Amino acid sequence: MSATAHAHVDDHAHDHGHHHHKETFVTKYIFSQDHKMISKQYLITGLIMGIIGIAMSLLFRLQLAWPGESFPIFEALLGKWAPEGVMDADVYLALVTIHGTIMVFFVLTAGLSGTFSNLLIPLQIGARDMASGFLNMVSYWLFFLSSVIMVISLFVEAGPAAAGWTIYPPLSALPMAQPGSGMGMTLWLVSMAIFIASSLLGSLNYIVTVINLRTKGMSMTRLPLTIWAFFVTAIIGVISFPVLLSAALLLIMDRSFGTSFFLSDIFIQGEVLHYQGGSPVLFEHLFWFLGHPEVYIVLLPALGITSEVMSTNARKPIFGYRAMVASILAIAFLSTIVWGHHMFISGMNPFLGSVFTFTTLLIAIPSAVKAFNYITTLWKGNLQMNPAMLFSIGLVSTFITGGLTGIILGDSTLDINVHDTYFVVAHFHLVMGISALYGLFAGVYHWFPKMFKRMMNKNLGYVHFWVTAVCAYGVFFPMHFVGMAGVPRRYYQNTAFPMFDELTDVNVLITVFALIAGAAQLVFLYNFIHSIFYGKPTVQNPWKSNTLEWTAPIEHFHGNWEGEIPHVHRWAYDYSKTLPNGEYVIEGQDFVPQNVPLHKDEEELHH
Repeated sequence: MSATAHAHVDDHAHDHGHHHHKETFVTKYIFSQDHKMISKQYLITGLIMGIIGIAMSLLFRLQLAWPGESFPIFEALLGKWAPEGVMDADVYLALVTIHGTIMVFFVLTAGLSGTFSNLLIPLQIGARDMASGFLNMVSYWLFFLSSVIMVISLFVEAGPAAAGWTIYPPLSALPMAQPGSGMGMTLWLVSMAIFIASSLLGSLNYIVTVINLRTKGMSMTRLPLTIWAFFVTAIIGVISFPVLLSAALLLIMDRSFGTSFFLSDIFIQGEVLHYQGGSPVLFEHLFWFLGHPEVYIVLLPALGITSEVMSTNARKPIFGYRAMVASILAIAFLSTIVWGHHMFISGMNPFLGSVFTFTTLLIAIPSAVKAFNYITTLWKGNLQMNPAMLFSIGLVSTFITGGLTGIILGDSTLDINVHDTYFVVAHFHLVMGISALYGLFAGVYHWFPKMFKRMMNKNLGYVHFWVTAVCAYGVFFPMHFVGMAGVPRRYYQNTAFPMFDELTDVNVLITVFALIAGAAQLVFLYNFIHSIFYGKPTVQNPWKSNTLEWTAPIEHFHGNWEGEIPHVHRWAYDYSKTLPNGEYVIEGQDFVPQNVPLHKDEEELHH
């Protein structure tokens, strides 16, 4: 886009932002088209869904630690599904299903992409707003609608969807299969179809904004790594989400219109159903073609946030910028050709299994590049250990520990032994769940001043990090051993297998850690809500950071900058940079914002 076109967009947006109608409460806070407000809407909706998702996990952890015990809280929260406080087997599977769905899609996808892509893309590339504010608003409200439908499905008479978050047929395709296969499953599919529409609208908006609305001087090689991560995440979403939509639509047809895309030779109580010719393995292919890229739709934004937070708080340029960009692109490409490693025991051709093993192990290379570059960025840095930095370092730790077990699960011969055990649960919760949550927390602590004009309490942040970090490993580290002992996932109790009796104490330990970790999130919630209203007012650039969002005024208005948008003269990581005479580029400052022109004696870093 030419400079003239840029100027035209600037002027038009500037006029639009300042001289049009006065905003009412509804247009400012509810149906807002301002990307900053929409990012807050995503974040707060994501946090509410997160509370629901984490509460569910604590309920079924209690059941796993003390199977068959009566808990008054079960009766209070689950009603008829927990007669006399004892959890029903059907509702256990429903809790696992909705917990997985909410955490993967409604918390991590929306909490990371929805919140931070919206907040940071226009601010960090120097744009007045997203390419289409209206589409952005529609995207959020579709997300909100899908969240509401998912929550409503919890109150259906026959119970919510209960086929696992992967909703494999025939449990999901036959309304009569079990209580959770009825109306609850239909609402799940409707909710996900709307969620996918929201995600696609958002992703297309992010892609167009990054390509077309960068300010003068903001070449692709000067983009912060956060923007690269959000941009590539949006591309993966556009490629893979429609495949899940097609799977959901075909499943709706199987359920409601008598087709048999995913059903064949089904017997119920000795009676042969009329379905013929379909294949449940076809559904697995369609689901995992989204399901595996989804891991990186969740992880890449978290890694992008970590790159920004680490470089800022190490007071050092990010190590290997171009290698980091290349690794993001490589992960994006490889993530779309490894879905079959979820299906090694589905009866696939062993040769095909070896192909998926090869591509899965390849993805370890760009992941390792990122891990090593983070460690090298920290090396000999002047580290500022604030909560955002701690969560970023925590992410690198869980990314490595979780990734190492991925090598075992990615190998078809080794995977067969631990498939569908707690080993798998431990692996993906560490590498995807905990790592992505750490990225979300790092982003909230780092950009809270930009979003709410106040600072969060640092000491409460330290409590939140250390308790969460210890408990996260306390929960998921022992699960690896439980999995290697053969304990299958999704069973609501293991008392039928005497060989697992000696593991009961381990399950109790895991649950105790989970309950403490849940309590630690209340510290974060208190800090978050209290700081919005009573936190210390922020200064313009509290972290002494280089990226453009900190050049925008603290006071929010639609348009981001008064007057002209700042132009960019350098990349985003000129920390601790000195001139040939040994002095800092800006006297007394160890950082140089991107909008500062090059000094006459200064050489631009070719990263």
